[in-house]
Amino acid sequence: MSEDPRQAAERYRLDRRLRDAGIDPGETESTAPERGSTAAERAAYVETAIQQAIRRGDFDDLPGAGKPLTNLGDSHDPDWWIRRKIENEKLSGLGPPALTLRVEHAALADRMDALAREGDVRDALEDFNRRVIEARRQLLGGPPVVTPTVDVDAEIEAWASRRRARAAAAAVPPPTPRRRRWFRAR
Repeated sequence: MSEDPRQAAERYRLDRRLRDAGIDPGETESTAPERGSTAAERAAYVETAIQQAIRRGDFDDLPGAGKPLTNLGDSHDPDWWIRRKIENEKLSGLGPPALTLRVEHAALADRMDALAREGDVRDALEDFNRRVIEARRQLLGGPPVVTPTVDVDAEIEAWASRRRARAAAAAVPPPTPRRRRWFRAR
């Protein structure tokens, strides 16, 4: 094998240092496949390296050891990575309109309950319906928009009944417990 003289000299120096340290240089030689090796030889080398690492215990006590892998039973979703990123980072307002409108529709009642006036509720519901209709008209790629529009009058009635129920619950004072008197004898 024709080797570069500089590499041979460095190898000689390294072997000499190893012998001085009491280590046999033959033990440390790399068994890595050479540059012109076949795919099978490289695969065998990798498999051997993995098996040796397992025997040494390099894979023991890794984080997540013994825990199930998440999302294995779900159906295939090509956008899984972006969904996971949005969930982990708690991002909102990102993504295709079909997804953002679904999330907004799920939290619509809570958002309406935060509003104090009927006119504000009506404006917010009409804005939501306008955005749903606009998203359906877009010919951009992405998932289809399946979010339904809301019946503004029915939602306002539901908002008003929830508001009345909260007011009635707040008007009833909780029962006060009887206070006991403890006398101290002197």
